[in-house]
Amino acid sequence: MSRLLWSIRARLGYWLARRLFHYPAIMRQPRIWLWMQGQYGRMANLGDVAAQSFYGHILLFRGQGLGACEEGLRLLRLAAQSGDGKAAYQLGLRALKGDTRQAPDAQEAGRWLELALQAGHPLAARHLAQLYLQGAAGLQVDAQRAARYAELEAQVR
Repeated sequence: MSRLLWSIRARLGYWLARRLFHYPAIMRQPRIWLWMQGQYGRMANLGDVAAQSFYGHILLFRGQGLGACEEGLRLLRLAAQSGDGKAAYQLGLRALKGDTRQAPDAQEAGRWLELALQAGHPLAARHLAQLYLQGAAGLQVDAQRAARYAELEAQVR
């Protein structure tokens, strides 16, 4: 199969799978759900940033097992590094919370939230303001930065 035909087939499959995602009765069908995940994964592997973000969120919040969570985080990192604000925001929150294998890291959270803010995520400024106002593990309180982010948050509203 030619590369162009493969790309068109992947895009059509992804488009259909995204439309089917809004129908709960279809989502409960295991075979259809597996097909849909295949479409999301294929498009994400082709480098589509929106697909990486979408499928990363699905795997992170609905995936079963540690492998699904790790793959979701990997896809979210790729999407965030390509400019997706929602993915960067989610990674920032995840870094603030930490998990069983990694302690909360406020510096990492600040970096991801800054990327989310640059991408236009509406809640990133609020979290950055709180982060610098209260401080956290690995991050000193900085009232000037907190005020700057609070001002940015007020502009977004």
